[in-house]
Amino acid sequence: MELNNIHNIYFVGIGGIGMSAIASYFVSNGKLVSGYDKTPSVVTKALNEQGIKISFVDEVATIEESFLNPAETLVVYTPAIPKDGKILNYFQQNGFKVLKRSALLGLITKNSICYAVAGTHGKTTTSSILGHIMHVCGTGATSFLGGITENYNSNLILGEDKISVVEADEFDRSFLQLSPNVACITNMDADHLDIYGEKEALETSFREFANKVSDTLIVKKGLPVDGLTYGVEESADYIAQDVKIENGSFVFDVKTPNGFVKDVVFHLPGRHNVSNALVSIAMAEKHGLDLEEIKKALSSYRGVKRRFSYKIKQEDFVLIDDYAHHPTEIEAVENAVREMYPGQKILAVFQPHLFSRTRDFIDDFAKSLSKFDEVILLDIYPARELPIEGVTSAWLLGKIENQNKSLQTKENAIVSIKNTDATVVVMIGAGDIGVLVEEVTTVLKQEIKSNE
Repeated sequence: MELNNIHNIYFVGIGGIGMSAIASYFVSNGKLVSGYDKTPSVVTKALNEQGIKISFVDEVATIEESFLNPAETLVVYTPAIPKDGKILNYFQQNGFKVLKRSALLGLITKNSICYAVAGTHGKTTTSSILGHIMHVCGTGATSFLGGITENYNSNLILGEDKISVVEADEFDRSFLQLSPNVACITNMDADHLDIYGEKEALETSFREFANKVSDTLIVKKGLPVDGLTYGVEESADYIAQDVKIENGSFVFDVKTPNGFVKDVVFHLPGRHNVSNALVSIAMAEKHGLDLEEIKKALSSYRGVKRRFSYKIKQEDFVLIDDYAHHPTEIEAVENAVREMYPGQKILAVFQPHLFSRTRDFIDDFAKSLSKFDEVILLDIYPARELPIEGVTSAWLLGKIENQNKSLQTKENAIVSIKNTDATVVVMIGAGDIGVLVEEVTTVLKQEIKSNE
């Protein structure tokens, strides 16, 4: 399919973080774009401001006339849309060209030099770091991201169409649709077992992705995949060494097969983010950028919203918002908080995401959450799933080895957070907890203002 010949594109599930980036890209390239989503959001509001009309009613009658001609309209959908969706079914049954989001992203990467970031965790942060470096250094790359960057207040860093930076998503084996020239794999922890069944099947899928890389693959040291390796203070092809914290930021040296650069400054907390920065540096250098140039660009990177985002940051109280929804990610958040705020009491407010993920990793979730000083659990966010008998937040709560733990409604959680004696509150999860974060932030800021 020649994308240049397509003029009208309809997105079913346009408010998804990955879908909306592609929608924005096509609008900026002069295409007529419209779509449907279940509910309004910050993302759909931003799309509206770009002139995109969005329906929030799943009825065929809401489709604009411009998109009713199968010969002129491409339809894109996300797997999060129910199979019995009326709009999706109409397009599928009436001769329209209908593609999954991953297939469309695959077409975009096929026609560009593609830098792909794969891994169970860290994709959004790593790809946004790389996208930022490539943008600041003037490469003309366009980056499609799975989160809203602080630097650009967008999930799209718009450039030209010759170079693309993308997240290679393992969910639903989507990354096998891509045509990566240079790629990295940050980790291969078990996840999405509702799709893969076993960890071995997930690892097989990553190896299939690795085989699609046409130029260079860079992998975290220790992963069972062949490629150049990277590691923080360990022997590898790309090394971050002499890592220290100065004025709340990481400072480290980087050694690559082609060079060395001292005193790289990186502002995100957590050693896992030093690792993400390192592989971004490696991929940018592979593009031909100078290490000193990369170092300068990295120093202005400010992160991704809902990835260790400070909502309130005062000397005596901190509120942090994070997307962590897997035990490994929760552990990384806990480690980062302890590193930044040693000796302080930390409250974690966690909303489990997916019944299947909660079931598959119940003991690991309990272990990671037990490390906090106090834990508030919310009910499981179902996302695309129906409930699974016996899989509840109450079950998880019973396994957490912590005396200061409770299962609460969102309303009660706001009161508990307001009254906590914890000096650091971390709100974590991939569901709709982000809405609660904003409510808590408003309440606490009002409280702080009234006490001044």
